[in-house]
Amino acid sequence: MSQVKPIESSNDFVIKFANVNGSGSASANELFARAIMRMGVPVAPRNIFPSNIQGMPTWYEMRVSEAGWLGRRGGCDLMVAMNPQTWDRDIAEIEPGGYLFYDSTKSQPRSRFREDITVLGIPLTEMCNREYTDARQRQLFKNIMYVGALTALLGIDFSVVEKLIADQYRGKDKLIGANVNALKLGFDHATANLPCPIGLRVKRSNGVGDKIFINGNDACGLGAVYGGATVAAWYPITPSTSVIEAFSSYCRKYRTDPDNGMARYAIVQAEDELASIGMVIGAAWNGARAFTATSGPGISLMQEFFGLAYFAEVPVVVFNVQRGGPSTGMPTRTQQSDLISCAYASHGDTKHVLLFPEDPYECFTLGAQAFDLADRLQTPVFVLLDLDIGMNDRLCQPFDWDDSRRYDRGKIMTAEMLDSGKNFGRYLDVDGDGIPWRTIPGTHPTKGAFFSRGTTRNAYAKYSEAGTDYTYNMERLRRKLETAKKLVPAPVLKPASQPTRFGAIHYGSTSPAMAEASALLEAQGVHVDTLRVRGFPFADEVIDFVNDHDVVFVVEQNESGQLRMLLLTEGELDPKKLVRVLHYDGTPITARFISGRIADALSEHKVTPLRKQVAS
Repeated sequence: MSQVKPIESSNDFVIKFANVNGSGSASANELFARAIMRMGVPVAPRNIFPSNIQGMPTWYEMRVSEAGWLGRRGGCDLMVAMNPQTWDRDIAEIEPGGYLFYDSTKSQPRSRFREDITVLGIPLTEMCNREYTDARQRQLFKNIMYVGALTALLGIDFSVVEKLIADQYRGKDKLIGANVNALKLGFDHATANLPCPIGLRVKRSNGVGDKIFINGNDACGLGAVYGGATVAAWYPITPSTSVIEAFSSYCRKYRTDPDNGMARYAIVQAEDELASIGMVIGAAWNGARAFTATSGPGISLMQEFFGLAYFAEVPVVVFNVQRGGPSTGMPTRTQQSDLISCAYASHGDTKHVLLFPEDPYECFTLGAQAFDLADRLQTPVFVLLDLDIGMNDRLCQPFDWDDSRRYDRGKIMTAEMLDSGKNFGRYLDVDGDGIPWRTIPGTHPTKGAFFSRGTTRNAYAKYSEAGTDYTYNMERLRRKLETAKKLVPAPVLKPASQPTRFGAIHYGSTSPAMAEASALLEAQGVHVDTLRVRGFPFADEVIDFVNDHDVVFVVEQNESGQLRMLLLTEGELDPKKLVRVLHYDGTPITARFISGRIADALSEHKVTPLRKQVAS
């Protein structure tokens, strides 16, 4: 019996499912998440799974938040413990006053429970063995039974889940009936034998609105289509493979000639990552908008070709869905650990354009924008998301697109311009922005054609090892990167409610946890301005933000503080001003982690929280 008052909360709690990989639990857990969203309550689920096929532990963490917080909070209010192997660590995660739901078919000694939680047991295995004879059915319907029990325990409208099942198996009436029956078995047993509802409640709301539920990889695939991509070359790697799968699916729908059924696109699975980026560079040199999708190990293998694209000035796009490294690392865990390897990819003095989307909406918009930037700047552009954004479905604003928008192909010299006597030098800077004019092969039968090479050349693309020609090109490339500062997406500033000497810089998937952490700090009287970086090279506003504050916390998900390194290198900043807030265990960062680290650091600076005066 719990010695602590049970948690009571409506539409604001965390549920965590502990399952075994390959048990079919993922679809049941997602069904439950969608049911809560159908009740109008925002949900942010995260699937934490192993890199093998089956048999290893897997978790599905679900943040329920009517306030719309989509980051991980930290802690767990209700643990659905379906894996005996991880029982002890799962029980330890439950907040005092929280709830444990488990399969009570096999009795557990009292010592295996905690005194400060409420225990809710249902004999799921026994019920399944009684109802079903097929072993696979027993496993699959056991998952649906616990969804039914949770539906009763949290006060969710049964008809909402029932309709979801009907929608999911539309046209397969036998599956609909069998799943609804299992759902009802769990619901009825919980209603008859457990205190329903418990202190955690799901009440109807309108917090979801018109938001859509999609993962970042699918959004990148669609963004590539809208961005004009027609060629993709890739080699399968977790967690980026579904970017290409999504692109392929959307291309079949939107890039197939309606008259003859011919594909207006090309997707090639190469023999390795090096071959894939080579194909992309070749297609882009010929005028196509081309891209690849990969992760950290693929970035490592592609380094030499990145240098070629940078120096020959070929516009390519790379979607890098980051995972835990180095080497094979943690293939199914999330990190932001490829910033340095992408920013300076290849040997020599190279520097690349990076984009940092924070959610699927920006995966779509920045994914499309990347192709304009690559063409405009004639250089590789990296879109850096990570597994948390890429593979987890998330609520975000609906995608929008201006149908009047036209692609920015940059400085492309036409046959007419060449015939008019325009001075064409492939690497000639005529505008002072570092970006030369280029021709697409086949533009003119005799003029403007050139061979791209990775060796030095003069402004007219003629081979040269003269130091003056090399210096000219390197200085021009530096000017091009200065131009890029004005073209990458601007950073997003969120001032604190009161003037403050302290700031925090973050990017990408840290954003939802950072937003909530700011609110937690404000509630404690700690005020911190935040700046979300969306692109590299850094806009002047990023460096100004650091200079305008006494201390700036740099929040990121890697061990070495790579964003901080870039800020120090590119901004020539005082290292003492930039304080690391680093999270790198492979799980998404939490609001509690960020707020705790910042509060601890400020206490070392002897900062006294500002409290609101309350009238007596």
